[in-house]
Amino acid sequence: MHYDENIGGVFLLYYSMKIRAVILFVLLMGYGMIMPMNAVAQGYIVTGKVFDAETGETLVGATVFVPDIQYGVVTGLNGEYRLGLPSGEHKVVFSFVGYENYETIVGPDQTVLDAGLTSSSVSLEEVVISARQADRNIERADMSTIAVSMETIRNIPAFLGEVDVLRTIQLLPGVQSAGDGNTGFFVRGGDADQNMVLFDNALVYNASHLFNFFSVFNPDAVADIRLYKGGIPPSYGGRLSSVLDVETRSGNMDEYRVNGGIGLISSRMSFEGPLQEGRSSFLVAGRRTYADLFLKLSPDENQRDARLYFYDLNARMNYVVNSRNRIFLSAYHGKDLTAFSNLFGFDWGNTTGSLRWNRTISENLAGNLSLLYSNYRFNIDGDVGPATFNWESDVGNINIRADFTYSAGRDNVLTFGAGTLYHMLDPGTINAAIEGASRTTTELTRGNALEHGLYLNNEQRFFNNRLLLAYGLRGSLFQVLGPGKQYVFDRSAPYNWEVSDTIILERGKIYDSFWGLEPRISIRFLTGASSSLKASYNRMVQYIQQAQSAQSVAPYDVWYMSSNNIPPQVADQVAVGYFRNFLDDRVEASVELYYKSMSGISDVIDNGDILGNELLEGQLRVGDGWSYGAEFLLRKEEGRFNGFAGYTWSRTRRQIDGINNDKSYYAPNDRRHDLSLTGGYGITRAVSASLSFVFSTGRAFTLPVGKMFYQGGFAPIYAERNSSRLPAYHRLDLSVTWVPQRAGTNRRFSGSWNFSVFNVYGRVNPISVSFAEDSDSPGIPRSSFFYIPGPVPAITWNFSF
Repeated sequence: MHYDENIGGVFLLYYSMKIRAVILFVLLMGYGMIMPMNAVAQGYIVTGKVFDAETGETLVGATVFVPDIQYGVVTGLNGEYRLGLPSGEHKVVFSFVGYENYETIVGPDQTVLDAGLTSSSVSLEEVVISARQADRNIERADMSTIAVSMETIRNIPAFLGEVDVLRTIQLLPGVQSAGDGNTGFFVRGGDADQNMVLFDNALVYNASHLFNFFSVFNPDAVADIRLYKGGIPPSYGGRLSSVLDVETRSGNMDEYRVNGGIGLISSRMSFEGPLQEGRSSFLVAGRRTYADLFLKLSPDENQRDARLYFYDLNARMNYVVNSRNRIFLSAYHGKDLTAFSNLFGFDWGNTTGSLRWNRTISENLAGNLSLLYSNYRFNIDGDVGPATFNWESDVGNINIRADFTYSAGRDNVLTFGAGTLYHMLDPGTINAAIEGASRTTTELTRGNALEHGLYLNNEQRFFNNRLLLAYGLRGSLFQVLGPGKQYVFDRSAPYNWEVSDTIILERGKIYDSFWGLEPRISIRFLTGASSSLKASYNRMVQYIQQAQSAQSVAPYDVWYMSSNNIPPQVADQVAVGYFRNFLDDRVEASVELYYKSMSGISDVIDNGDILGNELLEGQLRVGDGWSYGAEFLLRKEEGRFNGFAGYTWSRTRRQIDGINNDKSYYAPNDRRHDLSLTGGYGITRAVSASLSFVFSTGRAFTLPVGKMFYQGGFAPIYAERNSSRLPAYHRLDLSVTWVPQRAGTNRRFSGSWNFSVFNVYGRVNPISVSFAEDSDSPGIPRSSFFYIPGPVPAITWNFSF
C-alpha cells in the first residue's frame, strides 16, 4: 500500500514514530532484563549447543530426541537448540550423521545442556554409519526448505579445483543456474536480486568473485547452509523469492588447527583455535587466486601488464560469557581486481560485519540482539588516449534487530522480534576528462531509506503431534529519506517518458512511505511413521531491487528503491508437498507443487540505458509476473554411496504494459525442464569418486530482427521479448579424491589430492549472446556466443594439521 505526502504525511510521521517506539520498547524489554518472564506452562526448558567433540565445531541439523515422550527438535544454524519438557527426569538422545549417539538424563534443575559428539567409525563392508537426523524432513513444518552440510558440498565435483556453496545450491530442485562460470541463481521464477543471501545474518549484495566463477563463501570458513524457497519464516523479509542463510564456523575451543588447499589458480588457508580454552575461540580464513601471475609469462606485453585476481578474508570470534550469555563477532572482506594494462580496469567487493549477543533470559525465554553492516562497491577506471574516466558506486546498509524465542512447553514455541535497517544507495560519481578540456563530474542521485520490520510467529502442535502449525505475521514499513531528488515523468508517450518536474528531497525529511502486511503459515500433517503432507503460504514484500545489463559480465549492478515511480514488489506463494522416507529413514523423497504470483515487477524497455543513467526510472516499466511448477527430490546422505537427484518442471511469465506490445512473455529465467544428478561413492578407504550431471532447457532471450534510426543513431529492432532460446544445457563433471594412508602414530597431519574435470565431454553451453552487424551482409545482425570451452581439468591438494 502507498500513501503520498499530501494525503497522509501527518499520519505517516506519527506511524513511523510509533513503529520505532515499539522497536525500542522490545529491545529494552528483552535486553534490559529488568522483568524476566517466568514459565506459564508446566514443565521446564532445556537449552544448549551440539558440537563436534574433537574439533569443537557446532553441528547444524543435529537431532535432540526424548524417547519417552516421542518428541525432539533439530539444532539451528549455530548448533543451538531449545527443548520443552514436562515435569520430571527424561532421557535425551543427541544424534547426527556420522557421529555416535550421546545419551544423558536431564531433570528440572538442569536447564543448560551442551553435547559433544564423537565421530563414528565407518565400515565399508557393512556400509553403515550410525546416528542420523531422524525424520527431520518428515517431522518439521518446514517445506521448500533444504539444509545442506559442508560434507555434502565437498562430495560434489569441484569447479577449477574448489567446491562452492552456490554451485551446490544450483543443483537443487526449484533453483536454476545463471550459466557456466556463474554463481548467480534463480528460485521459482524469481530474479537473482530477489534472493536474500545472508552471511552470519549480514546481507550480501553480490555473492560472486572472478566474473561469477567463484562465490564469496570460502569452503574452509562455512559451517552449513540453509535455503528457503517457500514457507519462509516471518523473521525474514525484504526479498521475494528465497533466503540463503550461510553461517561461518565457530572455531575450535580446545586446540589449534590449520586447514587449507593449494590449486592451479587459487589457494586458501584457515587457522582456528581457543582464545581461552573451553570458553572462547577464533577462526581466520583467507584465499587468493593467482591467474594474473601466469599472465606474466605471456609473450604479449599487454597481457603481461594485465591483472586478474580476487582475495577474501573471514574472521570470527565466539565468547561464552557464562551459561546464559554468548557473544559472536564475525567479519568478511573481499575484493576483485581486473585491469587490462593501464587502459581499462574495474574492481568490486563486499564487506560485512556481524555482532550478536545471545542471552538466555529465563527458563522459557531467550533472545538475540544483532548489529549488522553490509557494503558492496564497484569502481571503473579508463585511460584511453586523451580521454580518462572514473566511476565509483556502492550500496550498503546498517541493521539493528532483536529476536526472541519463548517456549510455553513442548507443544508451543513463540518467536518474535523487530528491527530497523538503514539503506544507503549510491549509484555513482562519474569523473571524465579530455586532454586540453575541462574535467566534468557527474554525481548521480543518492538514495536513503529506513526499512522497519516487526514479526510474530507461533509453532503449535495438536493431536499428540499429528498436526503441526507454524503461523505468523510480519509488518514492514519503508520510508524514503532526503537528501536527494525525485523525478516526475510525463507518461503520455508510451515509450519515451520526459521529465515534467523535479522534487528536491530535504535532508532528514521522510517522503514516500510504503507499508505491507506479510502473513506466513506452514502446516504439517503426519500420515504415517515415515511420511507427511505439508502446505504453506507466504507473502513477501521487496522495497529495493536491481537493474542489470544483460550484455555485460562485469558486476555493474544498479540498485534502486521504491519511490514515486516504482512501487514495492509483492509476491504471494502457495505450495503443497508430500514427503516420504524409505529404508529406515536413510532415503528421503519429496514432491512439491507451487504457484507464485508477483506484482510490481519491473523490466527495462527495449534499448534502455541503465548504466550511469540519472533518469533510470524513466527506462523502467512495472507489471505482473507469475510462476508455477513441480519439484521432485530423492536424497541419500548415508553409507558408501550418497547423493541426490532433483527434477523441476516449471513456467515463468510476465505481463508489463509498455513492453512486448503489452503482451505477456517468458521471463529470461524460464526453464521448462531442469534435471540434476549428483552422487559420491567410497571405492576404498583411500579413494572416493563423485559425479554430477545437469540438463536444462535453454535460457530465453530476445532476437534482433532489424534496426532503426533512433535519437540520432541506429538502434536494433527486436522480435517478441524472450521469444528465442539458447540451445539446451547439459554437462557432466567428475571428481576423484585420494587420501594417502599415513603410517605410524602421528595422525595429526592429513592431506588429500582432488582431481576434477568440469564438462567432461566438452559440451558447448553458451552463457550469453550478443549481436553485431555482419560486415558481409549490412543490416543483418550477427550473433556471438560466449561460453567456457571444455573439458576443464583441475588438481588441488588439501591439508589439515
